[in-house]
Amino acid sequence: MERALPAVDYRQLRLSRLSDPAFSHLKLLLYWPVFGLAFLYVERLSPVTVYAPVSCRLDSLIPFCEVFLIPYLFWFVYLAGMHVYTLLYDVEAFRRFMGFIIVSYTAAMAVYFLFPTCQNLRPETFSRDNLFTRFLFYFYQFDTNTNVCPSIHVIGSAAVCCTAFSVPRFQSRGWKWAFGTTAVLICASTVFLKQHSVVDVLAAVPVCLAAWYISFRKEAFRGRP
Repeated sequence: MERALPAVDYRQLRLSRLSDPAFSHLKLLLYWPVFGLAFLYVERLSPVTVYAPVSCRLDSLIPFCEVFLIPYLFWFVYLAGMHVYTLLYDVEAFRRFMGFIIVSYTAAMAVYFLFPTCQNLRPETFSRDNLFTRFLFYFYQFDTNTNVCPSIHVIGSAAVCCTAFSVPRFQSRGWKWAFGTTAVLICASTVFLKQHSVVDVLAAVPVCLAAWYISFRKEAFRGRP
């Protein structure tokens, strides 16, 4: 496989050139601090008094499994890695990727504001004492159990997977299996760690479909009659 060549020479980047066609895509990154501030506001600065609990019967059938902390935390690498790769080697894929993110994350944030939810699925005590459960003990304290539906973890995983499937370098069966399996494991980790209900996962599906339709449909059907 030939080594991919950088699509943009970022050594030429200057703040005054941010509107140049070669660098204008970088403006899409401004969405992240905007989303971060909105999430901080809804989570920490303006908590509501009543949250709608989200759960279903299937949640009680899914056992807690701390090993799923590995794919759950790998989500951050999964998401950041696609940012870095597309920024360096496929700017058009980066634009589609960010389009998916902006549509889906904004929709999720609107739901958090209009219909605040929570989940009460986390175990009160851990039956096993190991590195994973010790980490989760503190992680649960840091990460609230509110504003969970739809799941941002699921949406972000779908964004990366859809982008990978559109990037020419990742068209081999091996790459598709790798990205697809990783996305499935990350989604599964949200329910096995009791971070989300199955309802949160399912609620993310229509959001992801809408984001894919807006951001990837033209690319997916290009060249078809």
